[in-house]
Amino acid sequence: MDSLTQIVLGSSIAALVVPPNHRRQAILAGGVLGTLPDLDVLWFNVFSSDVVTEVTWHRGPSHSLLMLTLLGLLLWLLLKSRNSLVRGAPLRWLLAIWLALITHPLLDAFTVYGTQVLWPMKTLPVMWATIFVIDPLYTVPLLIGVIAAWQLSPNKTAQQTSSSGRDKAARNWLVAGLLVSSAYLAWSVAAKYLVDRVASQSLAVLNLQNAPRFSTPLPFNTLVWRVIVMVPDGYWLGDRSLVADRGAMQFTFHESDNQALAQLTSGPQLKRLLWFTHGFIAAHAQRREDGGLRLILADLRMGLEPDYFFRYDIAGIDGRGHWAAAEITQLPESGDTAKTLSWVWRRIYDSKATP
Repeated sequence: MDSLTQIVLGSSIAALVVPPNHRRQAILAGGVLGTLPDLDVLWFNVFSSDVVTEVTWHRGPSHSLLMLTLLGLLLWLLLKSRNSLVRGAPLRWLLAIWLALITHPLLDAFTVYGTQVLWPMKTLPVMWATIFVIDPLYTVPLLIGVIAAWQLSPNKTAQQTSSSGRDKAARNWLVAGLLVSSAYLAWSVAAKYLVDRVASQSLAVLNLQNAPRFSTPLPFNTLVWRVIVMVPDGYWLGDRSLVADRGAMQFTFHESDNQALAQLTSGPQLKRLLWFTHGFIAAHAQRREDGGLRLILADLRMGLEPDYFFRYDIAGIDGRGHWAAAEITQLPESGDTAKTLSWVWRRIYDSKATP
């Protein structure tokens, strides 16, 4: 999820766990801890040498539940030796630090990007794909709760007491924010189930019920979903509005040059991309301005056909007319974002809306 969401989630949880007269400090500390795992992007921007490392190691070790638990314990020990607030309520602060850290990757796991919550175990990145990486309906309740709790919580030291009425009101705002956002997250899981159920029935008619597939919400909502189904020579795409659509899902077939891709899969960078995307990729030959052919790899999990957020130039034609692996580079995003978002909005209530 985006940084603001992670900040207010960490703040909400930490502020609820610590004593009432520590609440403002916990809001600040929880916000910092809640966004800390995403600082791995700074490391990769400075030290990584290739785009595959940047993309596939983000949400890696810094999002591991094991590593964050160890980090939380070390931070707690350090703060307990230096900070009077933490010494005053050590167990509550230990829980606040730990929860603010581990809820970050757990929330990220609900998105489609891929989060390595079990690192260093060699498992596929988790992508439950029930919520888009930015969704105001999840974030705003948390933000309101944190702002209200900050206003109601006086800036007092650990030894001072505060109004029980204001404390209760601050706690209620935090609880309300978490309950509403959690209910919305639960709805996203239910919505995905509804879409997957209809997709299964429709794909059975095409004899594709056992083909690899996944579903994901389209940007900024949980009412319009896309289902991607992989087959040996390409992929099928289907959209579903939980508001406008009735009956079977309609799927459209798109070709992918999987034979060309198969010639190149021995390279470690490409193998890692395939692992990271769970194999939900498409390959297309694209002619450059100079007439040369390039093989372009698209991550089908994020974006809309044919404009995907993550596209990579992976190979070119050698002197013998065969595909030859090249250093993988990421291509800039293409397409009209405003037009795409306009279509997503119209697609919610119009089953015939076209991109």
